[in-house]
Amino acid sequence: MGDHVGKRLGTATLVAALALMPGGALALDVRIDGIDGNVAENIRHYLDGLDPEQFSRARVEGEAQRRTREAMRVYGYYEPDIRLRLDDRDPPRHVELAIDPGPRVTIERLSFRLAGDAREDPPFQEAIDAFPLAVGDPLVHAPYDRLRARLANLSLERGYFDWRFTDRRMEVRPFAESARLYLALDSGPRYRFGNVTLSGSHIEPERLRNMLTFAPGDPYLAGELARYNQRLGQTRWFGSITVRPRLIEGEALFRDADAASAEADGWWGELEASPPEVETPTLTMAAVDAAAAVGRRGPPEVPVDVTLTPADRHQFEVGVGFATDVGPRLRFSWDQPWINRYGHGLDHDLFISAPEQRFSGVYSMPLDDPLRDSYRFQYGFRHRDNKDTRSLEATLEGARRWEFENRWVQTIYVRSTFEDFTQGGDDEQVVILYPGVSWSRTRTRNPTFPTWGDRQRIAFEVSDGAWGSDADFLRMTGETQWIRLFGDDMRLVTGMGIGAIESDDFSKIPPSLRFFAGGDRSVRGYGYESLSPRNEEGKLTGGQQLLTASVELQRRLTGDWWGAAFVDTGDAFEEWGPDDLNTGAGLGVRWISPVGPIRFDIAHPFDDEDNAWRIHFAIGPEF
Repeated sequence: MGDHVGKRLGTATLVAALALMPGGALALDVRIDGIDGNVAENIRHYLDGLDPEQFSRARVEGEAQRRTREAMRVYGYYEPDIRLRLDDRDPPRHVELAIDPGPRVTIERLSFRLAGDAREDPPFQEAIDAFPLAVGDPLVHAPYDRLRARLANLSLERGYFDWRFTDRRMEVRPFAESARLYLALDSGPRYRFGNVTLSGSHIEPERLRNMLTFAPGDPYLAGELARYNQRLGQTRWFGSITVRPRLIEGEALFRDADAASAEADGWWGELEASPPEVETPTLTMAAVDAAAAVGRRGPPEVPVDVTLTPADRHQFEVGVGFATDVGPRLRFSWDQPWINRYGHGLDHDLFISAPEQRFSGVYSMPLDDPLRDSYRFQYGFRHRDNKDTRSLEATLEGARRWEFENRWVQTIYVRSTFEDFTQGGDDEQVVILYPGVSWSRTRTRNPTFPTWGDRQRIAFEVSDGAWGSDADFLRMTGETQWIRLFGDDMRLVTGMGIGAIESDDFSKIPPSLRFFAGGDRSVRGYGYESLSPRNEEGKLTGGQQLLTASVELQRRLTGDWWGAAFVDTGDAFEEWGPDDLNTGAGLGVRWISPVGPIRFDIAHPFDDEDNAWRIHFAIGPEF
């Protein structure tokens, strides 16, 4: 049974019901007088596993006494006076404890020492400096256990594979109401990374070595192995990935803390220790002996074994969704994460909705650093039929992509577009060849429902008749979006978008490059791409400039349900600086479903006399 029994949820009815359950253990309902707080909770925790049906009445009383004393010792109470009374039932189901805790042991001496290379490694001294108890404080065992576990974990994480505690004692003198705590770590030398062995890979080994986050000879750090594992996973080339250090063939590196504790000399002076809150990993003796024999002519090294299996060469995905912008939508993707030993990939994507249908593909050519540098070649076909826009578009693009250390992505591209379109009653066919450059960055925590994140993107594109384009223009777009969580129950989502086109003949600019506002991800309260300048016939023409902004405040209602209040404003317009912006505001509900956030909004448009409110519904995160 769980802790809830000890917290008064074990009412008479519940206890009786549990007693009738086949094979169910019957725990004691506990009442404690004379002590409270963490000590009382720990007593309940210790008594929680005591099943009175398994013992005689006298044994239950003795076991309850023993466990109560043990639970109090870890908080420094070594000489309590405990009066215990069981109820008259057989087996007993209720116990009353009247406790006089007696004097509390205080710390008389603290002695924590470091030897070996760890003396010069700051995290070890920082762990000791962070020890929360001082001489004169009441004794609590848990901080000592945590420090011991922290030093052991640091030794393994930072490559001190010959580490050992030369002294770890807690000497308790109840008669003197004092305790002395000793802990001495001899880390030995710090190991360094050795050679990296790759096996099972279908990709050129040099490509994988270029992704290493460490080099042979660097000080060992377990986190670097995790980072390398993550980088390999991000390529999507592999179905399984194992990155592990090798100290000895066929021998386990770590083992359970209890086994290690049994080999320690003189750990406790006088103490019955509480169950450890944190497991303390350590090395097997065979592994330590083997490590000690490795390359003593210089700093010891630990080789790294990387075992890989190829990912499926063909991956398919089907998605069905709905949004008020486009209605029902269907997406089918066919991804080939690798097609040769150089890690080239090919992705195809088909999207179908009422106003828009498109088919596109991307051929990726990773370079020396596959995650940061690549060439990409894209193609796409798109048909649009939305309000006053009709277009048939075909696009080819070649791009060079760089990702920098600060996570900004720079892309330089050249795009060729053929578009046969009707916009606001005007028909055109254009062929445009235009280069562009963009910078973008997306950072997020918990991508499904971000609790923190931001996204920025800015791009510049230029077209000119000098190289055969049918339209001359300079186009700029930019957007930013921010998500921040305040406390556990308040979330702020805000963003802004801008755009501008400078052109001598705007009629040659195709709809795919003009600006429209309105919809689920723009200005709510207005229809999808319904905000733009209109011609004399009242038809949408698209804008040369764009400005949108949004502020949304969300608050958790209960569990995975959130309420939202928002204000959106913006428009697409012809001249620099709009006379007025269209504004909408409303309320919404967010549900973090297993398939992603589901958003339902009711928005009121302040500048649309024909509509008092509009419903917006969408599935998926903000980013």
